[in-house]
Amino acid sequence: MERVFAVLSAGGREHVVVFHAAEQELADRICEHLLAGGEPGTDIVIATPRHRRLITERLAQAGVDVPAEWAQGSFIAMDAAETMASFMVEGWPDAAAFWQTMSPVLRRALARPGQVRVFGEMVALLWDNGQAGAAVDLEALWNELARQYSFALLCAYPAAVLRDDEDADELAQICAAHSAVLHGASRT
Repeated sequence: MERVFAVLSAGGREHVVVFHAAEQELADRICEHLLAGGEPGTDIVIATPRHRRLITERLAQAGVDVPAEWAQGSFIAMDAAETMASFMVEGWPDAAAFWQTMSPVLRRALARPGQVRVFGEMVALLWDNGQAGAAVDLEALWNELARQYSFALLCAYPAAVLRDDEDADELAQICAAHSAVLHGASRT
C-alpha cells in the first residue's frame, strides 16, 4: 500500500481532510493514516459503529492485532455520536465541553511512546444532519486543541458535499481549516 499520508508521520500537528466516494475507500484512507510511516504510537478512532468495524477489519487485513492493541492502550475506539453528545449544546459544539471530553483522551495517548494519530467523523455526522456551521465550529475546536497537544488528525466527509452549492461558504471554511485536502480514490 502506498503511503499517501506520509506527511502525517512527521511534525505531529497535521489536520487533513479527505472527501471519499465509498465506504471502502474511507476505510482504506483511515488505515493509511493510522499506519503512516509504520511508526508505533496511539491511534484514536472516533467513528460510527459501522465504520469502526470496517476500520478494524481493514487493520486486521494489514496485519494489525487490533484486540492486542486495545489491550495495550495503543488503539482507542470511540463512538462518534456518543462522543459528540458529550459536548454539543443546542446543536452547537461547546468549547469547554469539547476540551473536557477530548483532553483526557489525548493526554493518555500522549503519555505513551510514539505519535498520536486521530480519525474523527463527527464533523461528517454534523454535516449530514444539516449542521454545516456546527461542523465548521468543530473543525476550529480541533485546531485549537492541536495548539495544546501534538497529534495528526484525519477528518472525512462524503465526496457528495463537494457538489453542495447551498453550503459552499462552509465547505470553503472546512477546506481552509485543514493542512491538506485529499479527494478521489485511495492509492492501494
